[in-house]
Amino acid sequence: MSDSHLITFCFLSSILALVVIFIFTKTKKPTLNLPPGQMGWPLLGETFGYLKPFSAVTLGEFMEKRIARYGTIYKSHLFGDPAIVSADAGLNKFILQNEGKLFEISYPNSLGAILGKWSMLVLVGDMHRDMRNISLNFLSYARLRINLFKDMERHALQVITSWKQNSTFSAQAEAKRFTFNVMAKHLMSMDPENLETEQLKREYVYFMKGAISPVPLNFPGTAYRKALKSRSNILKFIEAKMEVRAKRMQKGNAGLEEDGDLLNWVLKHSKLTSEQILDLILSLLFAGHETSSIAISLAIYFLSGCPRAIQQLREEHVEIVTSKKQTGELELTWDDYKRMEFTHCVVNETLRLGNVVRFLHRKAIKDVRYKGYDIPRGWKVLPVISAVHMDPSLFDQPQQFNPWRWQVQGNNTSGSCQNASNNNFMPFGGGSRMCTGSDLAKLEMSVFMHHLILNYNWELVEADQPFAYPFVDFPKGLPIKVQNYKNPSQTLS
Repeated sequence: MSDSHLITFCFLSSILALVVIFIFTKTKKPTLNLPPGQMGWPLLGETFGYLKPFSAVTLGEFMEKRIARYGTIYKSHLFGDPAIVSADAGLNKFILQNEGKLFEISYPNSLGAILGKWSMLVLVGDMHRDMRNISLNFLSYARLRINLFKDMERHALQVITSWKQNSTFSAQAEAKRFTFNVMAKHLMSMDPENLETEQLKREYVYFMKGAISPVPLNFPGTAYRKALKSRSNILKFIEAKMEVRAKRMQKGNAGLEEDGDLLNWVLKHSKLTSEQILDLILSLLFAGHETSSIAISLAIYFLSGCPRAIQQLREEHVEIVTSKKQTGELELTWDDYKRMEFTHCVVNETLRLGNVVRFLHRKAIKDVRYKGYDIPRGWKVLPVISAVHMDPSLFDQPQQFNPWRWQVQGNNTSGSCQNASNNNFMPFGGGSRMCTGSDLAKLEMSVFMHHLILNYNWELVEADQPFAYPFVDFPKGLPIKVQNYKNPSQTLS
């Protein structure tokens, strides 16, 4: 190669190199400012550490260590994806307020497989809105007051008055019995304690064990595999009910009782397919039964260690009963429920400290920047509700059961309960996906506590406490021993 050719070659190569560098620098993405944190093992990330069981009245060692080291917003690798974990009240609210705009639901596929692709928990967009509207209609404030309230009291009495003096039993199992009967009745007009209801309940026990399994492996013998089989059996059961109802409707002779349940309503008034109805009924049975029963169990547990709260509850409920003697009314009324001011404080505190739902699954659908941190599109985002409820800068002595914290400030011993208006209190989530059963859960807790507190004293007979798996559960079922309470006023039972 001649010198002139060599000079030309070098010149053209330099120009080409400059062009490549220019293009590269123009197209190179800016460096992301991710929150601090660590990603853990390849593929597995930190999932097993995150799911390690711990006392439900704490944040657990995993969260506590990372918040202490990285702050309330940190990165990790969880459930198979890179993730941003938020223990920050502001970010949690931001995530929930931007549902469908910047973030969307992102539960593991295993949960969708067991609850169904039409479950409200996994749906997004218009279909979620339609299903949610049906659920809101079923659990509306007006329907709770007119249709569910009296029946709920009947179910509570049926469970509580069956207990014997000095008997020992699982409080959690009895709470489940109560909430299951309520939901089975109003979803499909099923009567409690009959053979059909008991068969469904047995299948549902297997279903629940797998649905909330922290390691949902679909292998023979696993809880998850058994749950999938139970799901199939439960859906066959509901489908058989649907077929009977459809035939009755064609003949125009649906029963009056059945006409008020959800199954009849969706068959008459919705355009849902059979598959969609099946998943809707199953998901409402799951949501309306399991979370409420755990909340009631938590209230029994917390109250057993707080005699002062029991005393104040008793005074409130005895006063309600005493005032009713003047009118000759025996059953609770909606006005009685609204008078349960300290009871509402106990409910709020139980939900805050117990944290039935500890965190939510979301993912970023757009690149988001918050407080200087980048949240890349496609990353999983986990707003940890329990971390906010246990934040000492937001709740004084957060690990202490203190229902008086919910009373109007300046009135420490009596008075009305603050209406859960604390913006940092989100036991039912928030935004457009806020739990539709929030009023149902609070009503079930209040009615059950009314009759419990008027009829019994109780004590824990074994060392048991709620654990987060991350779902909340009592390893021993919360065994208690009850003694009849000699109420100076006539009880409603």
